[in-house]
Amino acid sequence: MRARSAALALAFIPALALAGETEWRRYAIPSTGTNVEMPVTIFTRDAGPPEGGTGRRFFTDDNRADLTVQSVPNPDNDSPATFLMKKKPPAGIIYRRVTPDFFVVSSIRNGRIWYNRCNRANGAMHCVMINYPAAEKRQWDSVVTRISHTLRG
Repeated sequence: MRARSAALALAFIPALALAGETEWRRYAIPSTGTNVEMPVTIFTRDAGPPEGGTGRRFFTDDNRADLTVQSVPNPDNDSPATFLMKKKPPAGIIYRRVTPDFFVVSSIRNGRIWYNRCNRANGAMHCVMINYPAAEKRQWDSVVTRISHTLRG
């Protein structure tokens, strides 16, 4: 009975928990230079361009999580702090880090963690947005960190 319970529990471990088997590739937006390493064995479905910018949105096979890579116009070349303020992020942000070069904001809404990082560039912000189940936070931590740290533009 224990072996059966263990096998059943393993069936529900997200694919991303098998980090050693995760394949990463650099995704780039040729027109803007925004690029990032993304786990193509986790985000397998291309959902097309995002609203309000140039780039792509990707989903997991089961739609549990999504990743958006985009370049957002910043015609006034605002600092990350000013750019973020103008976007009017939702109240209740749990994590916020703002530097002269980038901002990161994250929180929980409807049982899902949303994470947004944007790096400042001349006339644009290079951004990644990731949404995933809050109950799976520990499994996603290393994936989100790697995506965030490899964002370039």
